[in-house]
Amino acid sequence: MPVLRIDHYNLRANSELLEILRHFYCDIVGLEMGVRPPLKSIGYWLYAGEKDVLHLSQTAPDEIRESHVLTTFDHIAFSCDDFKSIESRLITKGITYKQSEVPSTGQIQLFFNDPAGNRIELNFAPPKT
Repeated sequence: MPVLRIDHYNLRANSELLEILRHFYCDIVGLEMGVRPPLKSIGYWLYAGEKDVLHLSQTAPDEIRESHVLTTFDHIAFSCDDFKSIESRLITKGITYKQSEVPSTGQIQLFFNDPAGNRIELNFAPPKT
């Protein structure tokens, strides 16, 4: 069976960081809170349009999320529109970001970190000339 697409990714955190991440991904990145099944754990499903793309799950009180495993994970990327609005939001909130342009396509990218240190990439179609 072939893989069709990425379905979602999950971030786990203690209750305090979980709330910070929820606000960050809704207020800064632009995801929206959505329906989450009645799971045993506490958490949120955040949506891009009609699709849940980020699951936030609360760790158990005795769960330690530290890892000494070398990872190759670098970032998660979202396709976006309204570049000026999102860039303004990052500036207003004091979020440091890096902007780049993809050679030959003209696609604009913004890179920054969430409050837990995960790297985010926002992609925008090239500006219309």
